[in-house]
Amino acid sequence: MTTTTEYLGSNAENLLSYKAKVSSDLLHLPGSDFIDRTWKNSDRNPQVLRNLASIYNHGRLGGSGYLSILPVDQGIEHSAGASFTPNPLYFDPSNICELAVEGGCNAVASTFGVFGTVARTYAHKIPFIVKINHNELITSPNNFDQIMFGTVEEAWNLGAAAVGATIYYGSEESGRQIQEVAHAFSLAHELGMATVLWCYLRNSDFKVDGTDYHASADLTGQANHLGVTIEADIIKQKQATNNGGYVAMNEVGTSYGKFHKGMYDNLCTDHPIDLCRYQVLNCYSGRCGLINSGGASGDDDFAQAVETAVINKRAGGCGLISGRKSFQRPMKDGVQLLGAIQDVFLDDSITIA
Repeated sequence: MTTTTEYLGSNAENLLSYKAKVSSDLLHLPGSDFIDRTWKNSDRNPQVLRNLASIYNHGRLGGSGYLSILPVDQGIEHSAGASFTPNPLYFDPSNICELAVEGGCNAVASTFGVFGTVARTYAHKIPFIVKINHNELITSPNNFDQIMFGTVEEAWNLGAAAVGATIYYGSEESGRQIQEVAHAFSLAHELGMATVLWCYLRNSDFKVDGTDYHASADLTGQANHLGVTIEADIIKQKQATNNGGYVAMNEVGTSYGKFHKGMYDNLCTDHPIDLCRYQVLNCYSGRCGLINSGGASGDDDFAQAVETAVINKRAGGCGLISGRKSFQRPMKDGVQLLGAIQDVFLDDSITIA
């Protein structure tokens, strides 16, 4: 079996031995008592705490404070043909849930339609995260907006432990999305479900002089902060790949947002663990768990997934949510990939930076 160090290759020393710029003493770190430490005295009612616990205590990582979640909403977000042609098995919703179960995941995230067809078979076997809004990607020209596909009450009827939603921060429609999702999350909490927010940036202005800042630490960090402000219990965010989005946006001659020079000098460096730690800081210093997305499937999925997991764990995040890398391959290989990710979070020798 390939080890984490072997997957990391020449980058192993850089990632496994690095000391972060911001001390981990400032963070609320994952652990077996994470819910007691971070949520017990919050405004979340006992049913929300129970459902959060059902997610954190399920699967291979159950009881560790870390999460491994399978998300399969790409049939809408990226189109079913583009997503499932590499493995047509996953046109069938039962196989989505089966992969999550066999892969030892804490939860499976998908659509109303997926769970509506298999809820009675799987709702008691693995926690559901029902995604309530989507970008439908069939309007011509393509329109990048998140619209509601169902109701919070419907998710509750499906036996959901949590609802999930996406906001495209920075987009023209983001104001409406924030209001819709804030209302939905409030109702979900009232009904006893946890909340998971896909905190993504969408605006062509975030590409400046040939550099794409959609995954910059400063901009994604602020998106995270907006997400926890509307009471997301868990934040899903792309792992930061660069920094300085605010600086670049203000250098093109317009005044954009607010930033402090110390964000870059005192709280961050260009090391990937520091970039991710800044994302964690903006999730109320880790009180709201940060899960990073696994990204698109490619030629080196196992190494990329393991590297993303190591960065997330050492930065103070609470896990990964990996879809295409796991379901766009034979189920046996998908289970193996999920296992390689989980091995990182179960390895006590991989410590907080």
